[in-house]
Amino acid sequence: MTTPTNLTQKIGLCSTALALFLTGQTWAAVCAPMDRGQTFLSSQESSFDQQGWMKGSPPPAEKTLRLADGSFWSFPALRYSVAHMSEFLPTTLVNRRNTASTPLEYAAGAPIESITFTPWGYEKPIPWSVGLLETYTDGILVLHKGKVIYERYLGGFKDYHRHALMSVTKSITGTLALDLVHKGLLDESKPVSYYIPELTDSGFGDAKVRDVLNMTTGIDFDEDYTDPESEIWTFSAAGNPLPKPAGYTGPTGYYEYLPSVKKSGEHGQAFGYKTANTEVAGWLVARVTGMSVADYLEEQVWSKLGVERDAFFQVDEKGTPFAGGGLNMSLRDLARFGEMLRNAGTHNGQQILHQDILKDIMAGAEHPVFTQPQHEDMEGWSYRSMWWVTGKPGGAFMARGVHGQNLYIDPENELVIARFASHPIAANSANDCFTLPAYDELVEFIKDTQP
Repeated sequence: MTTPTNLTQKIGLCSTALALFLTGQTWAAVCAPMDRGQTFLSSQESSFDQQGWMKGSPPPAEKTLRLADGSFWSFPALRYSVAHMSEFLPTTLVNRRNTASTPLEYAAGAPIESITFTPWGYEKPIPWSVGLLETYTDGILVLHKGKVIYERYLGGFKDYHRHALMSVTKSITGTLALDLVHKGLLDESKPVSYYIPELTDSGFGDAKVRDVLNMTTGIDFDEDYTDPESEIWTFSAAGNPLPKPAGYTGPTGYYEYLPSVKKSGEHGQAFGYKTANTEVAGWLVARVTGMSVADYLEEQVWSKLGVERDAFFQVDEKGTPFAGGGLNMSLRDLARFGEMLRNAGTHNGQQILHQDILKDIMAGAEHPVFTQPQHEDMEGWSYRSMWWVTGKPGGAFMARGVHGQNLYIDPENELVIARFASHPIAANSANDCFTLPAYDELVEFIKDTQP
């Protein structure tokens, strides 16, 4: 990656680290060979317990991680940081409000460790447990018919830690907006400017709400980190929570940045993964409800879902939650959210989200998301309401975030997989070639062995 030489560089190295963390950047990558340890420390060696980050009073200099110099987001330090983001960034809580937690029900342990699968590009299958290590898995939990059949934590990550979701956040923001659509509070056919007049003269002004949710806006926004003039650097500088340096003349905060986005094509013509869309979706939620996306998630979902822990959002300098990648939560609570969605928005008999959002997401979208899929299994994928819809007959869909975050929901097979990871390569493609065939094999295993 080339370090930019324009003014964004002067904001500090943290802009680089934050840009990679805060967006859904997907660098090109392929499945690495099993001897990845020759290039990166192995999953076991890079465990933050092994590395000893931030231990001591004070920690020694070589074990101290900082936001301002970007050290908190370099590998292997990121394995610590994903579980301790509130130590580095300003945040706002998504409170559970002291409501009673609903205990997860555990079924008799399924022998999932006996599964083998063949990663894309491999000639021979590998054990399930090896796949977890190869993808630097921090935690994985599998629900079948609402019961936990598998749960494991690795790399120093614990069940009580809260992990950065990265772009899985987009799917949760999209779900809140979709719920408002089905409740009649948002009209997906209206232009964005109807709800947010501040965006009238921007590239979003005449885009429909549905274009934003499906990322089919024709906006001039690219996420090319090798280009110092890329819009992603202006976006990242605006969202950087640190005070701006002397001489900075750009926007401060996401809501100052979004009106500056220009139009570059017709809306609704093609899919384009652009994080700015999710920031608009978050603004729509805030404008319609009168609450920030964090407060509305708390009001509508988190205080009703029986979660174990508060969640939290990273915020910009003005306190605006980062709707496109700033949410952090525990693994069990992510699984609870997935299970609620699998059950058409219900939890414990209470309708938390509109019952039609599940079938809406499963319907997928018109435009394919990949012109050159990494694998033939991804040819039918589309993107709807900030969810990746696989096109599989059972209607499986998923949320994905860089470094290996997943929430996989398979309604037909009554399956939810929540997964956290801290892979040294940010690209989804570095994980997909392991995780997606593993999930397929897991589905077949459940069909064959689980009642």
